[in-house]
Amino acid sequence: MAIEDRLPADVADEGSNLTRLFYLFVALPTVLGLAHHVDHVVRGNHVGWPLTPEVNPFTYSLAIYPLLAISLYLTLTDRVDAGYWAGFLAFSAGMLAYFHVSPWAVEPPQDVIGPYANPLAGYLAFAVLLALIGSVVAGSLYGAVLWSRGRS
Repeated sequence: MAIEDRLPADVADEGSNLTRLFYLFVALPTVLGLAHHVDHVVRGNHVGWPLTPEVNPFTYSLAIYPLLAISLYLTLTDRVDAGYWAGFLAFSAGMLAYFHVSPWAVEPPQDVIGPYANPLAGYLAFAVLLALIGSVVAGSLYGAVLWSRGRS
């Protein structure tokens, strides 16, 4: 039984291969991404412009929000489809994993967990980060499935 058979995922637009469920796969990482950016500010490390004068990966990571807005606009005007989103989210997942959990991480797990006086808060922040990475991977995979079905 396909996931669409179990969930209310009607096709959002007859000309699109994206489903309503797919938009959840965009909304959830966006909310988790906002939570992760707020976490940066709360713990006070790896923060850059516009909050400090330094331009760093934090600064560049804020570009995700206008890119998401442009991507949603392109989707709603039928200029991009599930294939675009599969690639966009796969690239995003790769960047998140590289900067946070790879051997070359700029902000490794100890930089997320360590600054908190209460270890539970640190582990919660790290759990949000892992959920963010997982939700972006899941969105990319779901987009790839939708794209594959739309091409056949």
